[in-house]
Amino acid sequence: MEINELLDKTIAIAREAGAFIRRERQSFDLNKVEHKGFNDLVSYVDKEAEKIVVSGLQEILPEAGFITEEGTINKEGEVYNWIVDPLDGTTNFVHGVPVFSVSIALMKDGEIILGVVYEVNNNECFYATKGGGAFCNDTPIGVSPTPSLSAGLVATGFPYSAFEEVDKYLGLLKDIIQHSHGVRRIGSAAVDLCYVAAGRMDGYFEYNLNSYDVAGGVIILQEAGGKVTDFSGGDDYVFGRELVGSNEKIHKELLGKVKNHW
Repeated sequence: MEINELLDKTIAIAREAGAFIRRERQSFDLNKVEHKGFNDLVSYVDKEAEKIVVSGLQEILPEAGFITEEGTINKEGEVYNWIVDPLDGTTNFVHGVPVFSVSIALMKDGEIILGVVYEVNNNECFYATKGGGAFCNDTPIGVSPTPSLSAGLVATGFPYSAFEEVDKYLGLLKDIIQHSHGVRRIGSAAVDLCYVAAGRMDGYFEYNLNSYDVAGGVIILQEAGGKVTDFSGGDDYVFGRELVGSNEKIHKELLGKVKNHW
């Protein structure tokens, strides 16, 4: 199957899962929330949305394996692997905060070649393929021209576990707050990356991430002209649990502050 056809079908699957999530949010019962760990929430909506995504992706690329947040399937592919977060921003969803997304990425031989992030509430579908540019609802997107961190708006995610690193994080947060237009905590890593890709934010940093949190957004940001690294400036940002993304112009400065505190 050609990559563009694969992309179209993946977008349709993300939108189908998103429509299910949107319907369930209207009558969601907070008592149905489960805890996978401390502050790590999950509900039947996450699990059912993942089943929708996995079922659809299996039909369009049967040979592919899966890395999924909720573990509804256990299959490793030799060449292709889907990386799926069916509901990125579960805590927002549970509390009725309208920022959450469906994130899907396709990895071929260890390289991400396709990414789709569907932000449910604003009906915005961000997507990209390797070498094909980045888009939101069929409109090309690109990173901001902001030349310095002092003129930039930065996204992050507040730690909800791994608190042994919290003092370093707070020091870094204080530093960036004092040297930027401000910091925003949206609550979905996938959306953070897409907002940098679309020029709404200029940079993003977070630690204690999972591959399914960032895989879809990473290629979208890169194809929009952005830069992504781990905290040391290397390329272990999908599975390395830490990430800095930016419009590239501020990357050296933002990464430098991360290194100073980490």
